Amino acid sequence: MSTSIVHYYGAQQSKCGYCGGTKCSMSHGMHAYLLACQDYQDLIDRGWRRCGDYCYKMRNKETCCTAYTIKSNALKFKLSKSQKRVLRRVNRFLRDGKREFKLDAGEGDGEDDACDASGAPEVTVSEPQPQLPDKRPAVINVDQIASLARAQKKPTKLVAAPTSEAPSVEAPTLGSNKSAAPISNKPCKKAKQMRLERRQAKLGDTASTTTKSLSQEKSLRDFLTSDSETNKHQLKIVLVASSDTQRTCADAVVALYRKYQVTIHNDNPACITLSSMQRFLVKTPLKNEKSLGAPEMGYGSFHQQYWLDDKLIAVGVIDILPSCVSSVYFFYDPDYSFLSLGTYGSLREIDLVQSLAENVPELKYYYMGFYIHSCPKMRYKGKLSASYLLCPETYDWLPLTDAIRSKLDEHKYQRLNADANARDVNEFLMEHLDDVRLLLGVNNFTYYKNYNQLSDSENEMIIEYSKLVGKVCARRMLYVNIV
Repeated sequence: MSTSIVHYYGAQQSKCGYCGGTKCSMSHGMHAYLLACQDYQDLIDRGWRRCGDYCYKMRNKETCCTAYTIKSNALKFKLSKSQKRVLRRVNRFLRDGKREFKLDAGEGDGEDDACDASGAPEVTVSEPQPQLPDKRPAVINVDQIASLARAQKKPTKLVAAPTSEAPSVEAPTLGSNKSAAPISNKPCKKAKQMRLERRQAKLGDTASTTTKSLSQEKSLRDFLTSDSETNKHQLKIVLVASSDTQRTCADAVVALYRKYQVTIHNDNPACITLSSMQRFLVKTPLKNEKSLGAPEMGYGSFHQQYWLDDKLIAVGVIDILPSCVSSVYFFYDPDYSFLSLGTYGSLREIDLVQSLAENVPELKYYYMGFYIHSCPKMRYKGKLSASYLLCPETYDWLPLTDAIRSKLDEHKYQRLNADANARDVNEFLMEHLDDVRLLLGVNNFTYYKNYNQLSDSENEMIIEYSKLVGKVCARRMLYVNIV
């Protein structure tokens, strides 16, 4: 395993990409020259995220938009109705080539941008909501129906109930020439009764198979597996290592990224260059690690390229780590927004986790970045089933429940773990300081206890850094001490 080499910058202050505030986003920053995949796994389990070579951890008690690391257990994941609709829509498009722009209410909420590594807010791409026809039944006067039913049994004169708008009107009797209306109601009632009986019979016939039907509910894999040979369009997803720059920096990728950033994020086209894309999405401190027990492609940074026939329509940037697939960023062709590609990409990444877990059982989580409850556009991440939030104090995982949502409604910063006695098991204490490793030069490192040339400010920085990364990483990673 490679040795991680990092340089800690300390507290940072910048414009918030979520609320748009100026210099109100508070974080800790760190440049990673090299990160072992296990070290990065441990870091994101303490609230760190990466953007290219830059790693950051939000100062949640101070920042404007409190950010909680969120993950989903892919092995316990269950599809929601809206997710099934997205999958069916994509499958119909692949099969028939028909573009469907009709979205159900709430389906487009933030789902078209899967990640937030840049710190930029997720953008909602909302299609116009169709006006549904009014299918409410007409208002029926129950008393009048009862009167008509009695009239068919006893030929007496029926009088409509008087109202304030109109005088009493004489109703037709069975023996008069005006008896057509009540007579015509009789077969209508029978027909209604017959339909009700047929419905009850049908429900009775299917009751015995209800349990069987539930047990055969289609899984995510079922939706993603189809007879593609007969489809009008072919969708192919190719996994490419980030280091393969011939493919991750190909003209088609750069053009797609530029189109997405300009259309969805309103970026200045002049600022979107190959080098800016590389710095953000291609460069990575993670080196591809292949070892016994690792997945076939190894651990590291990858791109999932979505090819529709011969056209690149989406790219998912991911990190494959010892316990998870971590979503870094997702961009797509805005011309295909009707496919809800943000949601579809997330489901594809969950399917990747499920596939990897078949051979690497501990790799079973899908990390979605940050959940920001105070930002409505970001709450869609919490809609994935089997989701957990990281407690910012004890660094253990709590199921994202309605109770936690209610707490976050009251105050944006919460400890999450209600157990006041719970502690961070990876807490860095001063007794661990002597074991912190310092990089003094090329191939020259020493332990803190052996180095006595640190100023007071340098000592404070090392202690702060060690507490933020935890005792395990503080002892294992190399801290670059720039004098």
